[in-house]
Amino acid sequence: MEKILKEKLEKLKNNIKKLESVAIAFSGGVDSTFLLQAAYEVLGENVLALTIRSAAFPERETKESQDFCKARGIRQVVLDFEPLDLEEFVKNPKDRCYHCKRQLFLKITAAAREQGILYVTEGSNMDDLGDYRPGLMAVKEMGILSPLREAGLYKSEIRFLLKEMGIPAWEKPSYACLASRFVYGEEITLEKLKSVELGEEFLRERGFSQIRVRLHGTMARLEVLPEDFGKFLDVEFREEIWDKFHGLGFSHVSLDLKGYRTGSMNV
Repeated sequence: MEKILKEKLEKLKNNIKKLESVAIAFSGGVDSTFLLQAAYEVLGENVLALTIRSAAFPERETKESQDFCKARGIRQVVLDFEPLDLEEFVKNPKDRCYHCKRQLFLKITAAAREQGILYVTEGSNMDDLGDYRPGLMAVKEMGILSPLREAGLYKSEIRFLLKEMGIPAWEKPSYACLASRFVYGEEITLEKLKSVELGEEFLRERGFSQIRVRLHGTMARLEVLPEDFGKFLDVEFREEIWDKFHGLGFSHVSLDLKGYRTGSMNV
């Protein structure tokens, strides 16, 4: 392990140790998995994983988070949260994520207090500072700690450290709330969220790793890795995709020639 990376890991663990007990907003993704594992190695039973169960997140993600905690004996509480009850979420303005994150962390903070834990943490890393992330403003305003950013850790470094720990999540595709698939101003409904979720699951089952189904009205814009473009040359495969997405309520299906990238709806 490179010296600078070792120093970052030590800084992370030292910062966590000072907190004595922490609650971690645990989605089961790469970043929060690493943060939870690092915190557990330092604080043991004084760590609590708080996981949100919501229409904005696939059921698969919640189950994977539960499997991870159960396998390691980490305390976990699953909290039900319905963002569709928030007008700011449904109307989907440019600061949607701010309003949603604020309500989400109010719920997480209350749950942490009930468990006697004073500090709440989340898993954003240094790469998250390079995109439009209004949700981080809510995190800052509410005093939620971001240990990975405090330690100066980037996504690639987190993946490397997870691999060193022998945790399979190191190669897990990047993920984000399903609402990030909607163009701003497009009304978010349960039906549309499920269409996006099922569309992505369909593509994942057919061998795509990093994918996004972006929703533009009744059109689905598919983002996949450029090295996967060749799969679309198969006529039968294209027909299968069309049939599936048409059945999910989409009138048009397009392939984004720039490929997968984070924050494409913020352009």
